Amino acid sequence: MAGRVCLVTGANSGIGRAASAKLAKTGVTVVMVARDEAKGREALAGVKSESGNQSVELLVADLNSMGSVRKLAETFRESHASLHVLLNNAGVILGARSVGPDGVESNFAVNYLSHFLLTNLLMDTLKASAPSRVVNVTSDAHFSGHIDFDNLQLQKGYGAMKAYSQAKLAQVLFTRELARRLEGTRVTANCVHPGVVRTHWGNTAGGLLALGVKIGRPFFKSPERGAEGPVFLAISPDVDGVSGKYFSGTKEAKSSKESYDDVEARRLWQVSCELTGIKPDA
Repeated sequence: MAGRVCLVTGANSGIGRAASAKLAKTGVTVVMVARDEAKGREALAGVKSESGNQSVELLVADLNSMGSVRKLAETFRESHASLHVLLNNAGVILGARSVGPDGVESNFAVNYLSHFLLTNLLMDTLKASAPSRVVNVTSDAHFSGHIDFDNLQLQKGYGAMKAYSQAKLAQVLFTRELARRLEGTRVTANCVHPGVVRTHWGNTAGGLLALGVKIGRPFFKSPERGAEGPVFLAISPDVDGVSGKYFSGTKEAKSSKESYDDVEARRLWQVSCELTGIKPDA
């Protein structure tokens, strides 16, 4: 794995931090992305210490801002000519509706749209580094999700799980459409439900959901176990050439019925391009 480069979003805690440490132990260069610089530097020092790998770096970006995502991609390209694994892991669930500086609902922006943009901005680098992989961390919450193109920003009827589930379904649809567009490039795209993991997820959900997460957290998977699926898809030879699939942990699984709607996936791609300023055929 020496000489290979992996970029991990949401890397300062939880699954992202655990995945960064696991990847670093294989000898790859790991670029950790965090929103909070102080927490990111603390995580960076920990990953270096645990892995014994000093080729671990930190980039700071707010995935609620598409401008910040563009700066992230630009900064990465300035220092790295190759990218072999893009692990889109960062996620959030918010109890109250909020929008980022681009006017995009924050669950949709952080969980999905920022990763759509980042992946497209780094696509030339991924293709030039092939064989390479895009791994999107989603959730089985997508089974209850629905893409409402007439209310995509949830100005009406906002709910934390409704927003989160829609964004996670968007990730699965994005993965399948991305895989279709990448056929023949030796760049693969897969998504993974890591399981219910003991992270900071849910702390900002509010209400009964936050209470339920707090009560159930001792019974959830550790971040290290939760990272097994994403790391498997990132580096295992068992999935060489596998693309457009949904995994639960390290096992391929069926995703929701709506996630197989190719027309919806292409419409979502078009809308996402409009929201991020990406050319539809890029």
